[in-house]
Amino acid sequence: MSKGTASFGKKSGSKNMIFCRRCGQRTLTLRGRTCASCGFGGSSKKMRSYKWQKPRKKSVLLR
Repeated sequence: MSKGTASFGKKSGSKNMIFCRRCGQRTLTLRGRTCASCGFGGSSKKMRSYKWQKPRKKSVLLR
């Protein structure tokens, strides 16, 4: 019955994310070789962005 804290201690040596060269965040995956934050390393040269990420402008109420 040792499937607890002792097992989690063995997970400390593996590394699956490194720092991205383009955006600087620690979101570049070693296995897939693409950055989850900016999309660096993929087939596209554009920065990864979606419309739902950007905050919407609040509409001004006219009185």
